Amino acid sequence: MEFGYARVSTNEQNLNLQLDAFLKEGISEKNIFTDKVSSTKEERKSLSKLMNYLREGDVLVVWKLDRLARSLIHFTNLVNELDEKGVKFRSITEPFLDTTDKSPHSSFIVSMFAELAQLERDIIIERTKAGLASARLRGKVLGAPKGISKKNQQKAILCEEYFKEGILTVAAICERLEISRATYYKYLRYRGLDGKLRPYKA
Repeated sequence: MEFGYARVSTNEQNLNLQLDAFLKEGISEKNIFTDKVSSTKEERKSLSKLMNYLREGDVLVVWKLDRLARSLIHFTNLVNELDEKGVKFRSITEPFLDTTDKSPHSSFIVSMFAELAQLERDIIIERTKAGLASARLRGKVLGAPKGISKKNQQKAILCEEYFKEGILTVAAICERLEISRATYYKYLRYRGLDGKLRPYKA
């Protein structure tokens, strides 16, 4: 059975374009799950509900990849989860993203995305190590900030480094680290930058 997932950000008008595309594909309206939430928002209630509902043999359909995933890492994690369930995936506007297609071309594209996601993970790890080394040289205490788990400590350090570089926009940083804008500013405050925040690019 095919299920559609549609999403628009909070500042977008409506879901009609995506819903119409699903209906043209023959997907029943009752099998369409929707969220109205920013792409950087971690919690997507309808997507979580759909992921729990999908069973072996089902197909998850999206209008476009960016409606589903926050980043390449997020996409590959979702595809791996679907694969473990025996669920296929396809994008209506991006036919090269179709795990229902057994062609080598489709397999290559999905594999390439997985490799790029791993590269992104490796870069984040290297930047974290460099940030830790830099912090040590400046004599900073590297213990986990109060209120932040050890797991998220590295992301807090990366937020500080990206902030100081001043190159990436807030939206780009949030997407890269898979965090919300509120979490980004929370991490900066925990890194002692509360009184040093300056205007950012959107």
